[in-house]
Amino acid sequence: MTENVINLHKDTDPPADAGNVTTLTVVPDPDPAPLVPLWVRSGRAIRRIVTDERTTTAGRAIVRHSIYTLNGGRIVARRTWDGRTGARYERMLRAAEAQGNYEVAEEWEERLQRFREARHRRRMDLLHSPEQVAKGAVVGAGMSIGVLVALGIVMALNTKDVKDVITPLSATIDFIGALIHIVQVVWPYAVVLGPLFALLGMWAVGSKQQAAPQWALPANVRSGEGEPITPSIVVQALRHLGIPALRNAIKEMGDAGASMLSPIVIAGRGVEVDVALPLEVSTIEVQNRRRKLAENLNRHEHEVFITIPPAARTVRLWIADSGALDEPIGPSPLVTDDTMVADYAKGRAPWGQDLRGDAALLSLFQRMLLVTGMSNQGKTAALRALALWLVLDRRVEFRIADLKGAGDWAMFDGLATVLIQGPTDEHVIEATEMLESGVEEMNRRLQAAPGTEFTPLILLVDEAQVAFMCPIKDADNQPYGGSKANSRYFMACRRIHNQGRAVNVLLWQGTQDPTDQNLPKMVREGAHTRASLALGTESQSRMALGDKAVNGGAAPHLLRPGLDKGTLVVASDGIDIPKGQASITVRTHYIDNDAAYAIADRARALRDGVTTLHVIERGEDRDALADIAAAIGDAPRLPTTDVLKRLAMLCEDVYGGWTNGDLKSALEAEGEEPKKSHGRMVVHRDHVLRALAHRNADGSASASE
Repeated sequence: MTENVINLHKDTDPPADAGNVTTLTVVPDPDPAPLVPLWVRSGRAIRRIVTDERTTTAGRAIVRHSIYTLNGGRIVARRTWDGRTGARYERMLRAAEAQGNYEVAEEWEERLQRFREARHRRRMDLLHSPEQVAKGAVVGAGMSIGVLVALGIVMALNTKDVKDVITPLSATIDFIGALIHIVQVVWPYAVVLGPLFALLGMWAVGSKQQAAPQWALPANVRSGEGEPITPSIVVQALRHLGIPALRNAIKEMGDAGASMLSPIVIAGRGVEVDVALPLEVSTIEVQNRRRKLAENLNRHEHEVFITIPPAARTVRLWIADSGALDEPIGPSPLVTDDTMVADYAKGRAPWGQDLRGDAALLSLFQRMLLVTGMSNQGKTAALRALALWLVLDRRVEFRIADLKGAGDWAMFDGLATVLIQGPTDEHVIEATEMLESGVEEMNRRLQAAPGTEFTPLILLVDEAQVAFMCPIKDADNQPYGGSKANSRYFMACRRIHNQGRAVNVLLWQGTQDPTDQNLPKMVREGAHTRASLALGTESQSRMALGDKAVNGGAAPHLLRPGLDKGTLVVASDGIDIPKGQASITVRTHYIDNDAAYAIADRARALRDGVTTLHVIERGEDRDALADIAAAIGDAPRLPTTDVLKRLAMLCEDVYGGWTNGDLKSALEAEGEEPKKSHGRMVVHRDHVLRALAHRNADGSASASE
């Protein structure tokens, strides 16, 4: 039998084929990882457990419900104390005094005195109550026994059994014994369950009042998402606003802090409430803490608006429903109603919606207009929406200078009598001359007979800051731009602002980032309707809307650039502004280019035809007859004064000094002349076209020869 021997010792002799063996050498790690102590690992595990979301949620729930019970007991105790003492009256008295409303304070003092007198009478009655209770108990017991015995006598007479005399009395005694037995059985359980039911009641009160720290509340309650605004929420928001005088006054008022508030009413997509401030607190202190107030109300800053109503020391809060202002508004009625027409004198432009969700309608009758805002916030769209409505009134004439030249106003070709599009100095010169021709028209109207009615003339300049910043000077070294008295553009604006309203010659301007350089004070304050989109600073807001509007709560500098695109703050008597406010916030309807062209086509259908004069190259040789034809446009005939005016707008260098004699000479040279119609000298379109056709025919014949 062969045995297998296992050698337990290493063989120190090398094998025979050692030369063919590859030896692997394992090098030990010079820096082995140290062992983590047990207490460190235990600490990490405990930290993971403690910081786990499930643990924090469970811990928050335990703390929350415990504090619900504790604070619920405090609320019940306070209510009980208020019901049995004059504490409630004293709090109301202190609240009225803190607000400076001494008439209400006197009324609460009288109520407190009446309560104390009634309580004193009740306590005096208690001194005599033991004797009266004892007498009542004896009399009641005697009467009860007498009734039971009488009932027993009746029963005995009926049954002929004398024992029935005490049967009712015995039954009553047995019933009382049964009640005592029931109490003996239930009492041990009542001793245990009674406190539990009391704790449950206190928990219910605390839970209903959310009487727990903010961090312990559920996540949806802590975020306040969609939480309705209640008086307690408003009072707590004001209490923690960071105004010591306001906090102390509310603390003295106790629960009566809600007496500062008017009833909370639904106002569009939010609620509105007036807050009567204590004597030590001014309205500006609350206005300056708008962001903090919004956060305390679980709202974003743009969802809370603070205005000043007529009442002294009062602020009006409009608090939007959570997320309501981030939802888009509907399309413009100009887009949805293709039968809509405008009325310059009596109508109102459907500009958008106010924060309540009501239609914001703007009257444009005899009102200069200024729209400002940061770049790319919807300034041109807001201004164009008004023009697209007003152009649906066929009586209104538009002369437009778009100093951006991006085609935003191209749909007015064939509607505006002048359309300038471009950002160059040449375009600024044309825009300036357009305003100066408007001044001449204004002066002509001012010299007309009293009672003469004039059709509206709207001179519209978009990106007006380009004109004010233009450095070019004319041949007399007079600048076109600038904010001084020698600036041609500035002075044209001032003259129209001064007297144009009376004869329906109006100036509309749109400009970016208002400053004293690109929007002089005298020009911006000449506008009757001032509107501003988002701006960068409060000083710009004051330039855009005026000090009165900003002091009254207008704050376009608090609008969110990009997010509040198309939202503007309006100061005007042409729009319905809530009583006591100096401005209103409007979310304008956006009309895209396709819809704008469709509206423009409807406006063209209402008109006989308008020839639009465009920017031309200055200094070129002019064809007078062709220019006269262009000036007349599609009108069958035009007064010579209007022809001269349009020729001047077409080329000021050539036709700016023309008179009726020059016009007559130019036509006579072509074989035509002005005719008289209804007492006025007019130029007939057919006559001019006939002269052009004659000349072209003669030119063709000469060429063929």
